[in-house]
This record gives sequence, C-alpha cells and structure tokens, in this order.
Amino acid sequence: MDLDQARAKLDERLGQGHLEADGDPLILIAETSDIGRPVGEFMLRLRNVESRQGEIGWSLHPDAQGRGFATEGGLEMLRLGFDELGLHRIFADCDSRNTASLRVMERLGMRREAELVENEYLKGEWVGEIVCAMLESEWRAQR
Repeated sequence: MDLDQARAKLDERLGQGHLEADGDPLILIAETSDIGRPVGEFMLRLRNVESRQGEIGWSLHPDAQGRGFATEGGLEMLRLGFDELGLHRIFADCDSRNTASLRVMERLGMRREAELVENEYLKGEWVGEIVCAMLESEWRAQR
C-alpha cells in the first residue's frame, strides 16, 4: 500500500479499541526493544456476543518472523478472550499455504476444525483456508 493508504489504515486501527458489539476488534501493536520500532499487530475480534465467540489474528513484519512473537502475542490474545472477556470459543484462520501461521495455531494449542478448498479468489488464483479453534474448557485444561 502507498503512504496515504497506510495512514488511512492506521487511523482506522487507532479507533478500534473496544469490545462491545458483534464485529468489534481490539488491535494491539507489537514492539520490541531490540528492533526499536513496531514489528506487527495482534487482533482479538468479538464475533458473536450472545454465543461468546471470538477470533484472533496476527501480522508480523518479515524482520520479526520466526522469533516467537506470534506465539507470544497469540497466547495473550487467547488469555484476554478467555480470562478477561469470558469467551466460550476463539478461532483463527489462515491461507492454507501459510504453514507458519498454521504452526503458530498448533503451538497455541488450537485444533484444526476445517479446511476449505479453493474458497477465495485472491490475486488471480483460488486459495484455500484452514480454521483452527479452542474452547474455553480446552484453554483451562492447558493452564
């Protein structure tokens, strides 16, 4: 994205700091002292208030990948969802080609629930999606 698009995205993200209604996201910026600048973001989205469902996600700069930040941030998003918000189920999904994100989901203790085949047309090709999830009871058993 160009600079104007990046600024617009940042302005949008800065307004996302509360979890009250279906679809509300909480976006947290990840920063490390050794790099000295933001290295990514972590998201917890309230998907369904009545059913106590949430979604987590992450995006890291390539310089920060492979250093455990996604796992660390993902665990904190799960903790916030289960321990602070009392969610029943939290899921994450990724492009089926994104083996790094799938490994993070597995390290978090999430189990694979679905693999969607060619469910989205992205940048000129059909891609699949993998969905992993964890229940509050599974979170408690791990802790």
